[in-house]
This record gives sequence, C-alpha cells and structure tokens, in this order.
Amino acid sequence: MAIRHCFDKDVNQVLFEGNSCVKKLILNRPEKLNSLSYHMVYKMIKELKAYEADPKVKVVILKGNGKAFCAGGDILAAYTCMVAAIGYLKVAIIDGIVMGGGAGLSMQGTFKIVTENTVFAMPEAAIGHFTDVGASYFLSRLPGSFGEFLGVTGAKIKGEEMIECGLATHFILSKDLHLLETALDEVTSSDTKTISQIISKFMHKPNVKQHGVFSRLEIVNKCFSRTTVEEILSSLESEAENRAEKWIVEAINRMKSACPTSLKISLRSIREGRRQGLEQCLVRECSIFCHIGRRTVSDDFYEGIRAMLADKDRKPKWEPAKLELVTDEMVHRYFSRVDEDDWEPLKLPARSSNLVDTMKPKL
Repeated sequence: MAIRHCFDKDVNQVLFEGNSCVKKLILNRPEKLNSLSYHMVYKMIKELKAYEADPKVKVVILKGNGKAFCAGGDILAAYTCMVAAIGYLKVAIIDGIVMGGGAGLSMQGTFKIVTENTVFAMPEAAIGHFTDVGASYFLSRLPGSFGEFLGVTGAKIKGEEMIECGLATHFILSKDLHLLETALDEVTSSDTKTISQIISKFMHKPNVKQHGVFSRLEIVNKCFSRTTVEEILSSLESEAENRAEKWIVEAINRMKSACPTSLKISLRSIREGRRQGLEQCLVRECSIFCHIGRRTVSDDFYEGIRAMLADKDRKPKWEPAKLELVTDEMVHRYFSRVDEDDWEPLKLPARSSNLVDTMKPKL
C-alpha cells in the first residue's frame, strides 16, 4: 500500500548540506533508487519551511545519491513535499532515473538539469495508478500530444530527449556536475538570470538521436490526439501495419498490459490539466488518488501493487479487464468530490502573489 505513515529509523535518508545562501537537499537512499518514504518527506518539509523563513537563503538544490534521482515512492508523501517545494526549489539536478514522485518534485524546479544518465518515465498505469503529482500540469504543456504519449504509454526517454521536448532546461555531462555545484555554492542572489548564466557555462550540446520518439512527433500527434484511449490504440495499430517502428510496437504492448481504467483516467487528467493552473491540477489529482485509495470504483491499484511489486507474478487481474468495459461514468467518479465526512480537498499554503501568478493556467 502506498500510504505509509511510519517513520524509518534511518535518519540519513535525506542529507542537508550547503552554506547560508545555497542549500542542498540530497536524497540518500540509493539502494532503493531514492524512493520517497514518509520520513524523507517529513524531514524535507521541515527544512524547506525553515529555508523559506530565512531571508539569507537564495537557492535550493535538489539531487540524489547513486544511479537514480528518485524512482517514486510514497505517493501521499510526495504530494505533501511537492506542495512545500513549489515555487521555492530553484535547481533540480537529475542525474539518473526519475519517475513518479521524483518527477513531480523535480519538474517544478526553475532549472531542471539532466545528463547522459537521466531516464524519465511516468509508468503509473502499469500498476493500476495514474499520472499524478503534478504530471497533468507539466505533461500537458509539452508540444502537441507528446504529454499524452508519455502519460498513457509510460515510455522512457533519456535526458537528451527531455531537453528536446521541453521537460528539462539544461543538459550537462555528469562528469561536470561537481564543477557546477562548486560554482553554484558561490551564489549570493536568487536572481534567475544570474543562476542561468552560471549553469550555462557548463552546458553541453546533447547528442539527440534522430530515431527518438520526439522526432516522430507528427505520428505521435496523429495517434494521441484521438478522443478516446480505444481510438489511440487503434490508430497505433494501424501505424504498426504501415511502418515497422520499434517505439510504436512498444507503445501498443505497454498500453495493452496496463490497467484499462488507469489509461482512461490518465488521458482525461492530462487533457484537463491543459486548461488548468498547477494548483488546480494538484487538487484534482489528489482527489483522484483519494478515490483510488478508498476503492471507490475498483481494487486495481492494490491488485497492481500485488502483481508488480509484492508477489511479482506480473499477472495483474484488472477489473474491468478491457478498455471497452470502462465506462465514462466509472471514469467520471474518479473526478468527482470524495463523498466522505472526514475528507477535505488538498489545500496549498499561502504564497507570494508572483508565485500565484505562475500557478495560473496559460491559455
């Protein structure tokens, strides 16, 4: 189960370093791919609040030890930490795997630095979940229907392609990251232009492969702009008959093995996010998650956890098992208010007016 309100005894799962002006939050759970635990989030929130109250702090850097930035983890905890970090995190150094909750945290950074080691994915539908923790905001703002492609298929893309599609802002070779951090340690201002100039000195031109999926955006748009998941899948299958491209076959296979209900929730959520600001997206996503956790419609999330993470038989029994059996009414229930006396919608803390402006939808 994703909601775990237990404290891990390892107090070093998050490290806090830096100086009076530059603070570093370092995820330090490499053996678990830095997956978030409630304890980690509790510690980060406490420090972030202290940084926000300290006028001397100008920059906050988020990074991870080991081969992963953050592979996800405790979903509710990720929401809580993300709310605390929004608008304050300046630099996210993503040198490795970034999925789920890790993507939710890092994608809100002003500067999102990736390397040749970075691998991004939102594979939630494979375990009966959906693209959450702000994904309906940052995926919906990618070119064309590329956000729908990433959210519905759970496809992996590397750092180079993250730059190309706009998920990341800077590409730096991993061997130069320590030099970048040393330079950032000297920052005494929160001025975005100043920080950008420092980071730009270490930029490296990414070697974008022409056979990457983003280079096939025309086909992605053709398929993933369709109205329903069924139509998307049918369109992909038609493309597969006409062109033998690996990414198309992989997309079809991922969609066919994923939870049908999750696919429909994810598609609708991303498309609603296109018309909403970040705060609206987070509130809606948290509500959907509450429905999933309370089994409002089905047990798919718990079945996915069982099959993919607990028993690991990789044979989840989704209910409903087919896309055509997932009705619009079923999907709509996930987007409705949680009908429980003890439930309250997610509330973001009061922020400055300029931050509020950045959270409004850009139509």
